[in-house]
Amino acid sequence: MKRIIIFAIALLTSKIIYAQGTLYLSNLTQTSTGSEAAGSDSSLAALFNTGNSADGYLLDSVQLAMANATGDPSDFTVMIYSAMFGDAILPGSNVGTLSGSTDPSTAGIYNYTDASNLILSPSTDYFIVLTAGATVANGAYEWSHAGAYSYNQNSGWNTFANIFHSSNGSSWASSSSIDPQFAIVATPIPEPSSSFLLLLGSGVFMYVRRTFNR
Repeated sequence: MKRIIIFAIALLTSKIIYAQGTLYLSNLTQTSTGSEAAGSDSSLAALFNTGNSADGYLLDSVQLAMANATGDPSDFTVMIYSAMFGDAILPGSNVGTLSGSTDPSTAGIYNYTDASNLILSPSTDYFIVLTAGATVANGAYEWSHAGAYSYNQNSGWNTFANIFHSSNGSSWASSSSIDPQFAIVATPIPEPSSSFLLLLGSGVFMYVRRTFNR
């Protein structure tokens, strides 16, 4: 009976692994109107809200539009932060660090992925947070911004016209009417089908029954 339970779990897992990611947010096709500097003394954050998929989303990738860097920057880091709520919505704590590489000498769109299968809750605020190893005076990565934010009316995903700034990575202030250029690809986590629930329930019942009848 253990095999039935294992098979049922594997069935659900396979649905998550092989589902196709969806581009939910993007303003990457817009013309850049400037950029914001990211360094060890200038962390940047952009707020977004996930859609209405009941079981949340598997984060596939975040794409960033970057301008040419200044000076000699190092250790560029892209993270996903939770949100904390008070007088304003601000970045809270790191829930995942993304992998990828950025060539500071070349402007372009760079892709960052998560190897830990980060799950984003539905209808929840998160932040994309950028930082780097050198101070802005010594070298900064430049995050492009455009003239409008992105939203997805059908799925409920949206962003807001703000880049948040922090000199120490913990105290944040916002700068309105600046739309950082990024895209998010995610996969909705499928709800268990009725056949899966029936299979799992039958397996558990038969396993428990056999255990108690020994």
